[in-house]
Amino acid sequence: MSINHWKMDDRPREKMNVSGAASLSDSELLAILINTGTKDKSAIDIAREVLAKADNTLNSLSGLSLDRLCAIPGIGHAKAARLLAAFELAARIQSEPPVPRMKITASSSVSRIFIPIMRNLEHEECWVLFLNKANKVIAKEKVSVGGISGAVLDTRLILRKAVDKLASAIILIHNHPSGNPYPSEMDRKQTRILRDAAGLLDIALLDHVIVAGNRYYSFSDEGL
Repeated sequence: MSINHWKMDDRPREKMNVSGAASLSDSELLAILINTGTKDKSAIDIAREVLAKADNTLNSLSGLSLDRLCAIPGIGHAKAARLLAAFELAARIQSEPPVPRMKITASSSVSRIFIPIMRNLEHEECWVLFLNKANKVIAKEKVSVGGISGAVLDTRLILRKAVDKLASAIILIHNHPSGNPYPSEMDRKQTRILRDAAGLLDIALLDHVIVAGNRYYSFSDEGL
């Protein structure tokens, strides 16, 4: 039976979208790379045959040559090349030294990141730093873009991203194109809303930094 006729929850790509790549078996992951089957076999069937040719171990599979992969029915040069490229990327990841995560110790750490990004913008942008328990940066992400008058802050979007990234704390950053770094009443209100909502999820809002040209304002530094 073609994968298109399987239950939605059993299809490898859909299963990965719902449960993550770690939930898939080796053959299901390979099937995503293989992408298409043949008239008589699904991509999963071919993936299982590919594994069988390598004693059902990924380590042995990664050592197969292009010619040996192409000799497996249902695997042509394009599919074999995709598999070899995936194996090579995995090997390079293993050989790379771990990238140290930057630790945020003060508002000045935040300003060094975002003043170069925001100081010349003619519109408002909102960014979030996602931090782990040690206040080290997991990710930084733009969460909204506005016009000259302001950007809308979507609290639910920010918190959903924080939960997805397993963040323990967040820092909100936005800019004032006017050059005035001081918060408006709306800035204060949105900060309180985000702080209170994040607290319900045991996520700390450590600071809200407003960038204006080469200057910045920190809610944390001001005791807010």
